[in-house]
Amino acid sequence: MTTPPPKPIPRWYLALALAGLVGTWLFNLQYFLSGGSVAPDRFWADAMVNPLTSAITVDVYLSALVFAVWVWRETAPLSRWRALAWIALCFGVGLAVALPLYLAHRGVAIAPRR
Repeated sequence: MTTPPPKPIPRWYLALALAGLVGTWLFNLQYFLSGGSVAPDRFWADAMVNPLTSAITVDVYLSALVFAVWVWRETAPLSRWRALAWIALCFGVGLAVALPLYLAHRGVAIAPRR
């Protein structure tokens, strides 16, 4: 019995990662070019400027934390460095980039086991 070839990376994961990169970093660059900062006191004051931005900020950061725990539990037993790289990508670049790329990578990695 032969093993079927691995499935290709779903292009829509890559498209979503690219959309996440462009869609979020256009705003991030505007923020930094207008004097924004990643210093915690300034960043959190800016992120929590009204109830809507507060809700979005809390939602995204809690989702990123859940993603980080999931990646750590699933990836760290095989490679702590790889887990840390995914987590750094999430918090350094954005969940909208890290999550679809991780799912694409995960899909390729587990395809041979199916």
